[in-house]
Amino acid sequence: LDQGQPIRVIGRNAAALAALRQRGAELAIGDAQDARFLAQAFAGASAAYVMIPTAYDAPDLRHSQARFGAAIAAAIAQSGVRRVVNLSSMGAELPRGTGPIVGLHEQEARLDALPGLDLLHVRRGYFMENHLQAAEAVAALGVYASLERSDVPVPMIAARDIAAVVVRELVQPEARGVLHLHAPRHYTFQQVAAVLGRAIDRPGLSHAQATSAQARAAMLQAGMSGDAAEQMEEMAHWLSAMERTRLSGPVEVTPTTLEDFAPRFRDAYKTATLVEASRSS
Repeated sequence: LDQGQPIRVIGRNAAALAALRQRGAELAIGDAQDARFLAQAFAGASAAYVMIPTAYDAPDLRHSQARFGAAIAAAIAQSGVRRVVNLSSMGAELPRGTGPIVGLHEQEARLDALPGLDLLHVRRGYFMENHLQAAEAVAALGVYASLERSDVPVPMIAARDIAAVVVRELVQPEARGVLHLHAPRHYTFQQVAAVLGRAIDRPGLSHAQATSAQARAAMLQAGMSGDAAEQMEEMAHWLSAMERTRLSGPVEVTPTTLEDFAPRFRDAYKTATLVEASRSS
């Protein structure tokens, strides 16, 4: 939008996209599982950035992913859009054992089967934004707990860095096939805890690997379905396997480090401490 490009944004809620409309974006409001709606939204576009929303409350997460993915693929074919950038994930080359990433493996295959596409799969690392979800637990318990092992380096990335690459690849396409994106270094979850702990003036913050029962209870309380909780646990076990963090294919190193990202966690933690204090008073 800053470059003056005509942008059509697809979403479910016009109010949630009001700021983009004010900036000049055209809105397409509808159901992303409706191929006809998506085809109309894609019509006339020179390029499309597509992704599968993760419906964590879906009783069958893989089925939900397949419905979104099939609608996207059908809409691309019907609309005739040729340049497509697909948000995928590290591990999408694997057909099983990676939890919800398996759904992205299947989506890559759907799009690869479409003839004539100028296609790029962006296999990003673990979202740094995922760490924001730990702020409340850190405020309440003083520890960063997750299902992942503490000592396994994981490729990570800030969403804003994905956005910068996607903009480039929509406006002036350079990459095709598969492109891995991750920050300048990989982080273990213990290193994550140390970095985030320094940002919130808790330099002794440590990571603890949660048990399956603890993690499942927390995920169900957060509104996930039982199936989604199982899928997330499988993904965490995959991330905790040292050999699975090797990336297959070209890699672009993005600029944002976890240290750069840490102020966002500090803000989330401040909010969480206020909530925790109000509960205690």
